[in-house]
Amino acid sequence: MSKNPERREFYPRHGFREREPAEPKPLGKMCNNLCPLFMCAKNALVFSTRVVKGYTQKVAMCRLTGDQCIGYNCQFAYCERKALLPNGNCALTTKFKESEDFFNELEKEELGIPSGGKFVKRYVRKDIPIE
Repeated sequence: MSKNPERREFYPRHGFREREPAEPKPLGKMCNNLCPLFMCAKNALVFSTRVVKGYTQKVAMCRLTGDQCIGYNCQFAYCERKALLPNGNCALTTKFKESEDFFNELEKEELGIPSGGKFVKRYVRKDIPIE
């Protein structure tokens, strides 16, 4: 057992045990309200089971409204790892551009700017040399 209190949980009959690291469980790219990292700021998120067409399913319920959790649309929803994007995507599953590609694109754009355009003639002082 580790001495880190964040990684240990107390179980009444068994004492302290190691907590398993939480893995994100998105549905495709979208954030899922059944994910262990999905949290409610009002502590109103409760998990229950419902019978749908003869099968039991886990459902996230909201104690504030008494209805199903609406997920990322709720103003109190957040991700424990701060991976919930405003459009509902999970940042842990989306791939972002690498920084090298970004700098390469900037260099290409800088080379395409004409050095003697209207903007440069009007707004740049005469004593500053233009590259």
